[in-house]
Amino acid sequence: MLDINREFRVPSIRTELPGPKARRMIERDERVTSPSYTRVYPLVVARGEGATIEDVDGNLFLDFNAGIAVCSTGHCHPRVVAAIHRQSSQLLHMSGTDFYYPAQFELAEKLTQITPGKFAKRVFFSNSGTEAVEAAFKLARYHSKRQNVIAFYGAFHGRTMGAVSLTASKVTQRRGFGPLVPGVIHVPYADCRGGSHKPAVSTIELIEKTLFKKEVAPDEVAAIFVEPIQGEGGYLVPPPEFHRELRALCDRHGILLVVDEIQSGMGRTGKMCAIEHWGVEPDIICLAKGIASGLPLGAIVAREELMDWPPGAHASTFGGNPVACAAALETIALIEEGLMANAKTQGDFLMSELAKLKSTHPQIGDVRGKGLMIGFDIVAADGSPAPDEAERLVQKSFLKGLLLLRCGESAIRLCPSLVVTREHCETALAIMSDCLAEMAGGPAGRAKGPVSGAKA
Repeated sequence: MLDINREFRVPSIRTELPGPKARRMIERDERVTSPSYTRVYPLVVARGEGATIEDVDGNLFLDFNAGIAVCSTGHCHPRVVAAIHRQSSQLLHMSGTDFYYPAQFELAEKLTQITPGKFAKRVFFSNSGTEAVEAAFKLARYHSKRQNVIAFYGAFHGRTMGAVSLTASKVTQRRGFGPLVPGVIHVPYADCRGGSHKPAVSTIELIEKTLFKKEVAPDEVAAIFVEPIQGEGGYLVPPPEFHRELRALCDRHGILLVVDEIQSGMGRTGKMCAIEHWGVEPDIICLAKGIASGLPLGAIVAREELMDWPPGAHASTFGGNPVACAAALETIALIEEGLMANAKTQGDFLMSELAKLKSTHPQIGDVRGKGLMIGFDIVAADGSPAPDEAERLVQKSFLKGLLLLRCGESAIRLCPSLVVTREHCETALAIMSDCLAEMAGGPAGRAKGPVSGAKA
């Protein structure tokens, strides 16, 4: 359990950061681990509980990134831990691609029920989001017998060869790995920053009137891969008509619509899948991250008639591991019982309060999001992106005990676990307000609620 017996409040920073134990461990880590890991700040985690992280020096942090939107039920939810313990005492592994066990088909049944679309579906399990995208990529090509796919600038779909070919978020994720998988074409993503709906029209028109007439025939396009809300690209929310027009375009040309719900799904936006906000039914849905509260698991859910590949065409030794499936079943139960509703409630509060902060902190630009998938831009005096200032906010917040992450060019993402409380949100807002005031060179201002935070 966390070291909170002395009535510490969260956050509670007791040492300089990083502390002495953390410094020693970071030195050991950096001698042996891959330099490709992107360490955001010197946090060495000892344990977690709910929305709280304790580092190896006993410092307590309020976690507003939840393991990059993975720990949907918070850190070490007792019901998830109990489900893991029960399953691990009975069966750790038996490869669901070759044999049967209840946890896997029970989870598959559940996923076909909670994902959009009343039609019959089938499920393929993987270990991660990028593997789910790889599976969807292969399935789309196999079923359609078409070779090309369309994805969007700003998209992040993963880092394996097929997934990174779809990704167009940062050049560093692609540099040096070519040639990538051929047949991937990128077009602009539509978002409504500033209240404009024109990008949705121009994106669809670009595909129909330019791409399909000058670069690729629509009957040679297998699928369009899209994030309902772009994640790493900046937590960008599209205009209301975008996904509906994209669905209609796919229907006109027999193209499969593949929706990447890896970061936006599992209740994070106040609905089980974010695409439900637009009333669109995808052909294939990719899931991972929050599906199993921290255990490695991914899945694709597809219309039954699409999953027509034969035995051996695609498989995964560990995908759908029984322990991960047990964790996922308990996670879904918790999301349905109240965490999804809490995501909407707390998300609405955060959006409202961020709009107020924007009026007093000119560094805040556009504020956007749904549920607990919220992004806001950090901008310069002229309104242009200010990536260095966004990084300053992340680092200053860390020193005050709030864990944040960036996304896009200069945006801050808020993706806490779905167990986050009003007190947690007030504390995070207060810390961000203090940091922004300090960055502006003025006196530290306070948002509603104590900076010392809520009890863990």
